[in-house]
Amino acid sequence: MKLKNIAVLMGGISPEREVSLRSGKAVAQALKNAGFNVFCIDVKDEKIEELDLLEIDVAFIALHGYFGEDGRVQHLLESKGIPYTGSGVDASKIAMDKLTTKKCFVNAGLKTPDYLTVTESQGYAEIERAITKFGLPVVLKPPQNGSSIGISIIRDINDLKQGLASAFKFGYELLIEKYVKGRELTIGILDDKALPIVEIKPCAEFFTYEAKYQDNKTEYLVVETEQKGSARADGKLVCRPGALPLNLYAKAQKLAEDAHRVLGCKGFSRVDMLMNEEGEFYLLEINTIPGFTEKSLLPKAAHAAGISFSSLCRKIAELAVEDALVVSGKKDA
Repeated sequence: MKLKNIAVLMGGISPEREVSLRSGKAVAQALKNAGFNVFCIDVKDEKIEELDLLEIDVAFIALHGYFGEDGRVQHLLESKGIPYTGSGVDASKIAMDKLTTKKCFVNAGLKTPDYLTVTESQGYAEIERAITKFGLPVVLKPPQNGSSIGISIIRDINDLKQGLASAFKFGYELLIEKYVKGRELTIGILDDKALPIVEIKPCAEFFTYEAKYQDNKTEYLVVETEQKGSARADGKLVCRPGALPLNLYAKAQKLAEDAHRVLGCKGFSRVDMLMNEEGEFYLLEINTIPGFTEKSLLPKAAHAAGISFSSLCRKIAELAVEDALVVSGKKDA
């Protein structure tokens, strides 16, 4: 099958629509630069009838949030017989739900911050008691939102009510995680293999939506390696600023690959984790369709590996075609 015509799906119906439009436009231009015929589709409903009018070889999904990363658009494309980029229905559905993702990590023996869940029906007093017993500080997360929407860190119980009010706007159930102090690391996966590690140094207390897309002070640093690090008497790791000992670097990359595999992801993803001062890694989540904007982290990691943005988009599209051939039995897995 010769890859020629690609439909880029962008926009969508989730709160991440504007980010998706930026991702989609960047992807479309990159694919045009790579020599493909590109059709840009601004998705505004769950039917995407425009696809029925086009002859395309693959759909490049640049949709974020629900009806993008939750398996529903993947199911639609499968019903239309259209190959698509990234993970399948089941893996997308799992990764979109932070709670289900954590359960998969725990079942596989992969380290992730301790957690509990609360629901809006419990009432404030019961939730306050549960979180006080669990212990502060904690991170409040709506399980099914991306781009850090609705997330807050609660250090003082007096801030809990406001945090809950913000988070419950996005669902009746919340994930409450133990706060882990450490470095925020993200590892892109391409063709099921880890790319160079990128460290996020947000301008805010954590990587908020504003820090991701609106504030130029957030730093994204490609992490260097060194052969070994030294440890102080208190056990904390010491090495060159920003660098990681080679063994820890490899451990983080393997953890990312394991997480990608455990959830059944395909082609590419981005795995977010924290590393504490003792060099322990804690998985946070997997993004099956990470951003492709000018600030996005997967393209930055690929660039560090010598892969241009245009080549990255081409590779992702090619992987989708290869997977479709395997599924159809026309190519060996």
